[in-house]
Amino acid sequence: QVQLVESGGGLVQPGGSLRLSCAASGNIFIYTMDWYRQAAGKQRELVASITSGGSTNYADSVKGRFTISRDNPKNTVALQMNSLKPEDTAVYYCHTHFRLAGTTTQRDYWGQGTQVTVSS
Repeated sequence: QVQLVESGGGLVQPGGSLRLSCAASGNIFIYTMDWYRQAAGKQRELVASITSGGSTNYADSVKGRFTISRDNPKNTVALQMNSLKPEDTAVYYCHTHFRLAGTTTQRDYWGQGTQVTVSS
C-alpha cells in the first residue's frame, strides 16, 4: 500500500519562508515527485517537480523563490518556499509517479494536501 504524508504548511507573513515535506512509503520505485497547489476557486497547478535523476522544473511564478529537493533512498521530497507572497496562498499537494516494485505497473498518487496561507 502506498502512502504520501505531507507536513509543514501553515500561516506566514509576506516575505517569510516555509518548508513543506512529503514522505512516500510502499514497495515502489519513484520516477518523479512533484508539488502542486490549488488556490480557492482556481485550478490545480504544478509548482515544482523533480525526477529521480535530480532534474527540476518550476512554474514561472515561483522561480527563484522556491526550491524542490529530494532524498531518493528515503523517498522524500521537500519544497523550500522563500519570499512568500499572498498569491502563494493555496492548498499544496504532493504527487508522485511510480512503479510498483517487481512489476511494470506505473501509477500516480496524491497526498492529502497541506494549507499554506500567506497573510499579514
